[in-house]
Amino acid sequence: MKGGGKYQPLSDYLRQSGQQEVVLSLAEIEKILGDRLPASARRQRAWWSNRSKGALQASAWMGADYMVKRLDLEAETITFHRPPDRYVVKQVDGVVQWDGELIRSLRQHMDMTQQQFADELGVRQKTVSEWETGVYQPTRASSKHLMRVAQDQGFVWDVEEDG
Repeated sequence: MKGGGKYQPLSDYLRQSGQQEVVLSLAEIEKILGDRLPASARRQRAWWSNRSKGALQASAWMGADYMVKRLDLEAETITFHRPPDRYVVKQVDGVVQWDGELIRSLRQHMDMTQQQFADELGVRQKTVSEWETGVYQPTRASSKHLMRVAQDQGFVWDVEEDG
C-alpha cells in the first residue's frame, strides 16, 4: 500500500505473519487497525471482495500478497490465504489435470469473476462454478484450452507426471 492509510496495519500484520493462511475475527482486525470497521464490513460480502482493486481495504490484504479465501459474516471471521507462486499439477499424456483449486487459482490470477472467465473460455458461468466446486471436471478439449490460456497469462506450475 502506498503512503499508509487506515488499513496499513492489516497489511503489515499479514505480511509479518509469514503464514500461508491467516484466520482473523472482525474484532481482531479492529484491534490490529486500532479502529472500528465500517458497518458494511459486517453486512456486505462485497466489502471483502478481492476484485475491489481501488478499495483501500482490498489493497491492504492484496498488497501483502493475500486474498480473502473464506468469509463467514455470521461468525465474523475472515480467512486470508497467500496463493503459492507455483502450483504442482498432474499431467496425463501431456494434458494438465485441472481440479477446482487450480481453475479458481488461474481465474484469480487473471483477476476475473467467474462470468468474465467463462466468457474468456467460451463456456457458461455455471460451468466454471461447477469446475471450481468439483461437480464436474473439464473435458480434454477444455483442459487443453485452459492450459493455453494459463501459459499465455504466465500462470506457472510444476508438473507431476502420471501415466
